[in-house]
Amino acid sequence: MTTSTAGIWNFESLNNLASRVGTPFWLVDAAALRRRIRAIKEITNTGGLQSRYAMKALSATRVLKEMREQGIWIDAVSGNEVLRALRAGFPAGNQPPVILLTADVFRDNALKVILDHGILPNIGSPGMVRQLADAGYNGPIAMRVNPGFGHGHVNACDTGGPSSKHGIWLSAAGEAADAARKAGLRVVMLHAHIGSGPKMEELLANLRRLAGEFARLATDFPDLEAISLGGGIPHAYKESQGEIDVTPLGPLFGEARELLIKAVGRDVRVEIEPGRFFVAPSVSLVTRVADVKKTSTNEKGQGQTFAMVDGGFVDLIRPAMYGSYHKITVHSARGAAPEKDIVVAGPLCESGDVFTRDSSDLLAPRHLPEPSPGDLLALHDAGAYGYAMSSNYNSIGRAPQVWLEEDGSTRLISRRETIEDILKAETDEAV
Repeated sequence: MTTSTAGIWNFESLNNLASRVGTPFWLVDAAALRRRIRAIKEITNTGGLQSRYAMKALSATRVLKEMREQGIWIDAVSGNEVLRALRAGFPAGNQPPVILLTADVFRDNALKVILDHGILPNIGSPGMVRQLADAGYNGPIAMRVNPGFGHGHVNACDTGGPSSKHGIWLSAAGEAADAARKAGLRVVMLHAHIGSGPKMEELLANLRRLAGEFARLATDFPDLEAISLGGGIPHAYKESQGEIDVTPLGPLFGEARELLIKAVGRDVRVEIEPGRFFVAPSVSLVTRVADVKKTSTNEKGQGQTFAMVDGGFVDLIRPAMYGSYHKITVHSARGAAPEKDIVVAGPLCESGDVFTRDSSDLLAPRHLPEPSPGDLLALHDAGAYGYAMSSNYNSIGRAPQVWLEEDGSTRLISRRETIEDILKAETDEAV
């Protein structure tokens, strides 16, 4: 964060903001977002690549506009994500395909959006060729392949290999290409995404391997204009990990581009599509401590101190889903308190509504200044798959998002949902 935005991280400033928007709320740091955009642009400029933003990570219109202004393209995964990107000012059409719609299944309005707006579809299953043709589509397509290998910070985030649902198995890509030609569809782009958030050395090794696989496969696709190496650039969630150095990716991407151009025999656009890396450090979830309570040690286990906060996994589900770690800071009007092991838990009627747990689903108390009711707790590095995966469980409305500009000014970019928002889709009509 900049000096201006760093000034928000004290009780008085946060409490002042909380008095206006309530808690919990999401705080989006524009300076942190722009730093990550610059870091990606530096490595893509070095390698001569085009970057896309995997908007599923955080699809707020204000974030999308920031990407558009910086020349970042979009990878969408649903028809509605395409419509959000269009609303944020990204152009329709596929010359060039600034918006790419990647899907394993066409659901809801996806086919209609492709047809209405000329969006390039990126198919992840062979049968989607026939679905496009039956819908009357006769434009170019992209094809997502599963290269048979991948990586991820947890198994659920590994998107390559026999256990992954994503993409067309590499050995079946030629058959899918033949089906596309028979349907009158040109495959202009090959795409793979092999995982999210691995260690950097794993990413580098797998990207080199992926570039080699694409170089061998590319000769079967005479209309090829672009190749995407996917995303997966990691973010360091734990302070002990230090900042991730992405500069080694620049030369690697340049080498991959040269290899692919040589294999195809002409210039092709090479792309990457980070999501997590762009937005993870730019957002924090700010919650209020409602109470602090304790349990005693007995034959069933160790006693704990629970800080009960008003944010829960309806807001940030990653700790409950993956055992993910998020840095937590305590902001108190009393100043610093002695540290002790604290379990941070939310308000939901669900035993798993705990922010401090590990990947084995056990409690992982955090050593923190002991909070008191009324204090504010912030969960940091929550930009990727935080608000985007929030829900209305227990009929709770999604928390508001606040944009923190570099000069310290703030703007509400999405309001808190009300019960009226939650109920407005309910009806009682004959079908």
